[in-house]
Amino acid sequence: MSLITNVMDHSLDDGYAEAAARKKAAGESGMPKTLRARLGLAAGLVLAALVVTVGAAQARVAAPVVAKERQELVDRIDRETATADDLEGTVDKLRDEVSARQRQALQKSGGNARADIVGILAGATAVHGPGVKLVVNDAKEASSGGGGNPRETSGFSDTGRVRDRDMQRVVNGLWQSGAEAVSINGQRLTALSAIRAAGDAILVDNKPLVPPYTVLAVGDGDELSTRFQNSPDGLYLHALQENYGIRTSISTEGDLRLPAAPSVIVRTAQPSTEKGTS
Repeated sequence: MSLITNVMDHSLDDGYAEAAARKKAAGESGMPKTLRARLGLAAGLVLAALVVTVGAAQARVAAPVVAKERQELVDRIDRETATADDLEGTVDKLRDEVSARQRQALQKSGGNARADIVGILAGATAVHGPGVKLVVNDAKEASSGGGGNPRETSGFSDTGRVRDRDMQRVVNGLWQSGAEAVSINGQRLTALSAIRAAGDAILVDNKPLVPPYTVLAVGDGDELSTRFQNSPDGLYLHALQENYGIRTSISTEGDLRLPAAPSVIVRTAQPSTEKGTS
């Protein structure tokens, strides 16, 4: 307590107190003594005030200009967004028209029954029926890890993120297990579909998908589920779940509805009319 009391009673250091006393006895003050020094101090204060005043005036003058430019930018963004929405609507209409003409062409090629089958297998026709619903999601504590690079050559990287190659194996495993139509997050897959990666994002036909990835596969539900889970690709998915925390769930559904692919355009392959010879 004596130390605290001493600090409270002598809050000012003795050296500072002595210096202040000597300065007071000599009649010195903090203000300049000479006229020149006082004029310099006054000029400095006036200059500082002038700088502050000019800065405030410039800011006040520039404020309406900045606000105007900002509003023009907002208006431009709104116009471009509306234009993009209109173009997207036009694209959707053209896709529907292309799909309708494809269906007509298929019907002309060999009867309604054959056209329906070809349209289903090609992904040009919306389908529904029993099948399997498979949900694949990143681990709860997933991290990009490795700068977002794909998994290492071993096939895994302890990041807990689902990669494009994982979804490729899942889809291929479902096809091999007897799926007749497959979609990911509502996007129908065809023989021309590609599953790729752009950084950490998974692209299906150049459209980015976000987890969780819901895979719908039309087929014999129970048999399809069993065959997939016992296949090498199903075991691969199980290994991801056990070792890296990838979350998965699979269930059989009585009626799944898959949309038609936006457009199925074949530019190179042509149907062959030649008959085989024995």
